[in-house]
Amino acid sequence: MDSVSFSEPFIRRPVGTTLLAIGLFLVGAVAYRFLPVASMPTVDFPTINVTASRPGADPETMAATVAAPLERRLGEIAGVTELTSRSSLGSTRITAQFDLSRNIDGAARDVQAAINASITDLPSDLPATPTFRKSNPAAIPIMILALTSKTVPPSALYDAADTVIAQRLSQVEGVAEVNVNGAEQPAIRVRVNPIALASMGLNMEDVRTAIASSNGIGPIGGFDGNERAIAIASNDQLRNAPDYDPIVVRAANGAVVRLSAIASIAGSTASPPCCW
Repeated sequence: MDSVSFSEPFIRRPVGTTLLAIGLFLVGAVAYRFLPVASMPTVDFPTINVTASRPGADPETMAATVAAPLERRLGEIAGVTELTSRSSLGSTRITAQFDLSRNIDGAARDVQAAINASITDLPSDLPATPTFRKSNPAAIPIMILALTSKTVPPSALYDAADTVIAQRLSQVEGVAEVNVNGAEQPAIRVRVNPIALASMGLNMEDVRTAIASSNGIGPIGGFDGNERAIAIASNDQLRNAPDYDPIVVRAANGAVVRLSAIASIAGSTASPPCCW
């Protein structure tokens, strides 16, 4: 018995074959419009940013004493494909990018272990342990808000954006991260008169200790009962320049030296002024 060829039914029925070919062409033409084709496909790169700060340190010192120890430990993690760092005045930012097959949660655990292992190699005067955050370099901001005012200073705008607006936006469902940039942070600047300081037998450390002691924040006591424990908190932070005038720098033998007697105090920003 002769075998039947696959193309024989199409040859015997040319009209049906033509209609079938036209139908396939139309289906392909319609489906072509729905193909998810993109020149730059969306890819979630497993990336983690590590940040560390050391106030007052120059970029070279940050790179040598902070970034280098962290890079050595982070470079030992399996799956790291790219490791870059950027050091500036008082801060270091290290970006570790992992292979696409690496789980971001597992990579985060390895990064935390690497940070813990590098603590012994980091300077002891770091104000806090380096922190890390998951990120996706392929993601871009989808909304930018700008605050302007003709009467409110930039420092007050920054304070409102950082403490109020950013906090509310971060609570919106679907918002991954909110960054505040573009203005100086408010600060109180104390300019000490070195002649008056020396004449009273004081030094800069005495001034710093007095200011730090006057800005305490924390519990001062508490009640511990059978059903409830209450902490008595006290917030002694000074927020306005006139509040710093009566700070006692030294009190001995009935003589009281206040901060206003040896320094000028004014509201300013956290960035250093150009002419001081």
